[in-house]
Amino acid sequence: QAQLENILENRYSYEILYMNDGSFDGSEKILDELSNQNASTKAVHFHRNYGKAAALAEGFKLATGDYVMTMDADLQDDPAEIPNFITKLEEGFDLVSGWKKVRHDPIGKRWPSKLYNFTVSTLSGIPIHDFNCGLKAYTRKVVKNIELYGEMHRYIPVLAKQKGFSCTEKVVSHRARKYGESKYGIKRLFTGYLD
Repeated sequence: QAQLENILENRYSYEILYMNDGSFDGSEKILDELSNQNASTKAVHFHRNYGKAAALAEGFKLATGDYVMTMDADLQDDPAEIPNFITKLEEGFDLVSGWKKVRHDPIGKRWPSKLYNFTVSTLSGIPIHDFNCGLKAYTRKVVKNIELYGEMHRYIPVLAKQKGFSCTEKVVSHRARKYGESKYGIKRLFTGYLD
């Protein structure tokens, strides 16, 4: 929260939406406290983990700003990237996807990701290197006009292109994971690729 506020305060009119996917690690209490401390912060709690697409869909529905940024809560994404994404949107793009060109993930996660991204880029015709990067920026019209369900969060640039929106990417810094546990496993490898 402090990192976000350092970037956003005195620079933008903003809101922060935390989507709690049914975590039982004390997140609910912490997020409620953050909401009480900052009127621009809201927490939404799911009773169980419905998946990333469901969390994003609810966040997109609730978002009120002209621009919407998404990032994962594991602190691997750097909030200092936000102004650079907004600059790209102001250049006229509708969606800016992060590209973790240098990734601090295990090799068992990196290589399947390379294959997946190559396949989706080739089949969709969208020259993006990292479709599944959680760090993305959107114009309001994108988030209000795409439908997310199942595992479709991986294909947001494809869904946006189908609606006629323009997409680009931006290289981002990727931090090594210090907090939380990855939910990436062999099942996600197959379901993600088959999707």
